Amino acid sequence: MLSAISRFLHFKLTVWPRILVLGLAVAFAGRSGTAQDTPLISGGGGFLTSTNGGNTTYLPIIEPLIAAPLGRHLLVESRAALLETFTPNTSLKGGYDASFFAGLTYLQGDIKATPHLTVVAGSFLIPFNTYNERLSPIWIGNFQDGPLILNLGTLSTGTGVGGELRGSAVDRDSYSITYAGFFSARSGNEQFNSERSFGGQSSLYLHRARLEGGLSYDRSLQGMQENFYGGHIWWEPKDTGFRLRGEGARGHHAQGYWFEADYRLQRFGGPDSWIGRFEPVFRMQQTFRRDKIVSDGLPLENTQRADFGFDYNLPHNWRILTSYSRQFSATDNRNIWETGIVYRFLFPAWKGKMH
Repeated sequence: MLSAISRFLHFKLTVWPRILVLGLAVAFAGRSGTAQDTPLISGGGGFLTSTNGGNTTYLPIIEPLIAAPLGRHLLVESRAALLETFTPNTSLKGGYDASFFAGLTYLQGDIKATPHLTVVAGSFLIPFNTYNERLSPIWIGNFQDGPLILNLGTLSTGTGVGGELRGSAVDRDSYSITYAGFFSARSGNEQFNSERSFGGQSSLYLHRARLEGGLSYDRSLQGMQENFYGGHIWWEPKDTGFRLRGEGARGHHAQGYWFEADYRLQRFGGPDSWIGRFEPVFRMQQTFRRDKIVSDGLPLENTQRADFGFDYNLPHNWRILTSYSRQFSATDNRNIWETGIVYRFLFPAWKGKMH
């Protein structure tokens, strides 16, 4: 009981003041804006379960996101996470242990300097490969957990504190090239933890083929000062319901890859038919150790894992996620079962004024 009270007081005294200040700043700056300037509140919530090695964990979670335009050239955006984890107590008393967490995932300001350049300042998601920026929100990913190589290139926290330059370098009818470069300072703040680092990403998108490929690089400038290299590919053929995505990454101590294919059965009566809402998913991933130094969050042994998912897209932005995984390594083979239900929400903070 005392631990629950202390977690609640910690949340009240450390997290809510930051969220409140952000909300008041956005409200003061944008309350008199037009409909186009009205802040949007988005995000997702869900209840997830995971059975790993015979132990089941329960995870209720909500991830709110706000995007608040302040004039024509400035956008403030932030995402938070509030979750409670219930894990089995393996001692003689049994039952479950609860662990509460609340914090800001990122908080950044985007300045649109030119049609080809956006300047980002604050706490931002590190632009290495694609999963960290595009697939990590619970309402987007097809699986509950991220790939095994997620920590490679995202520098343990997944966020940087500093500045970023990004935009479209070339935009033609048949293709476009985007870029992102960042520098992060070292921060030990509880809410904005980051490593001193720099890096960037560039990708090529072929419009007609709906095919994207890109390369990433970053370097940690503290501790072991490691280099990380990455590459990604996305393919989404038009009007097929099929998607193929994959990444590879290499660090000083480990390397690996993952690829994921999903197919929504929309050809059977359309995407809104009861059959068309089903979405089979498959993900294959492998990690390879280059040494046994613990520094990157990857398994200490070469590991293979196959994930089989079967999702269902309910009306009104609800999704049911189910999956079975089989993981193999020299020291441990295990089954992993995961289920969950997720809801995506989106609404304006208030009714905007029209000209």
